[in-house]
Amino acid sequence: VWRQAENYGVPRIVFVNKMDKIGANFDFSVKSLHERLNANAIAVQMPIGAEDQFEGVIDLFDMVADVYDEDKLGAKWETIPVPDEYKEEAESRREEMIEEIAEVDDDIMEKFLGGEEISNEELKAALRRATLDLKAFPVFAGSAFKNKGVQMMLDGVV
Repeated sequence: VWRQAENYGVPRIVFVNKMDKIGANFDFSVKSLHERLNANAIAVQMPIGAEDQFEGVIDLFDMVADVYDEDKLGAKWETIPVPDEYKEEAESRREEMIEEIAEVDDDIMEKFLGGEEISNEELKAALRRATLDLKAFPVFAGSAFKNKGVQMMLDGVV
């Protein structure tokens, strides 16, 4: 499917599904996209936990966490500040995301190198342009069966 989309110039986003299953590894999946498909995959989220401990996702743009109510099968979630135990990693991943977006967008690169503040709107617009130009592929995380992370991925489509 990926190669067909490549042949026909179809923009793509990636949803790393089944984050609630045994063996789930978001970082390995992103790395595989780079290595096996030669895709410039840019993680725009990070999971909170994995396997049976998967609780939700952290939005690396807005630096907030969406934590799901396990009893509601993803129909109900709460947006909270990034939990303290994930703050440092989330900040590091956000910086990495910004660098990766800067690599595919000259305007962002100029601001990044100049040490200027880059707004979320500018980052999202740059990533959208890069996605449509097939220069980058945003990566989301979740569990479709439990309806976790699906909402944010769908928001990423538009």
